[in-house]
Amino acid sequence: MAYIDLLSAIHKSTPRDYLARVNDPDYPKAKAAELAKKWDFDYWDGDRKICYGGYRYMEGRWEKVARAMVEHYGLKEGDRILDVGCGKGFLLYDFTRVVPGLELSGIDISRYAIENAKEEIKDRLTVGNATSLPYPDNYFDFVYSITTLHNLYCYDLDKALREIERVSKKNKYICVESYRNEEEKANLLYWQVTCEAFNTPEEWEWWFEHTGYSGDHSFIYFE
Repeated sequence: MAYIDLLSAIHKSTPRDYLARVNDPDYPKAKAAELAKKWDFDYWDGDRKICYGGYRYMEGRWEKVARAMVEHYGLKEGDRILDVGCGKGFLLYDFTRVVPGLELSGIDISRYAIENAKEEIKDRLTVGNATSLPYPDNYFDFVYSITTLHNLYCYDLDKALREIERVSKKNKYICVESYRNEEEKANLLYWQVTCEAFNTPEEWEWWFEHTGYSGDHSFIYFE
């Protein structure tokens, strides 16, 4: 298991006003979180004060992540890849641009996201839960989950980590939100609307060891 940063460049490209978000008069944090946790229109394409404010495909944004994963894990035509928490499937689609012929699958709890996914790969996406992945043991050559698992309560996080380990042959990568100090902890609390697992890096590493997760990981910090 290794720490590999594949996401921070994208994360840091988004400006954030933490105090404005938590104090918004139209969507105060409790209201925004209540709407976001329905994983429906408001979460993806509603007001930016709630969450994404319109989650649309951006040319090249995810392709560099796909390319980095392909190069690091040596992915090739015919390999099976699973995205746990795939959303609208933008990263999976960009995999097709980097390595044609990959066998791609994605799963997400949001029916809205799957119904509004990238048309080119919509038929490869499934509505489902990370706690019970509908795939055989050791099925995928590469399994990844980006900014998803921190949305689970501890009892479901335990199941999801074990499921990711179960369905993968070898290579795995997880990216989750975390904090290293009180400032980052406050910023995370101010910005998030769906996070349930508020863990330091050391606590995340405890979870990995506890569940037998043997893949790679990285953390997103709200600096």
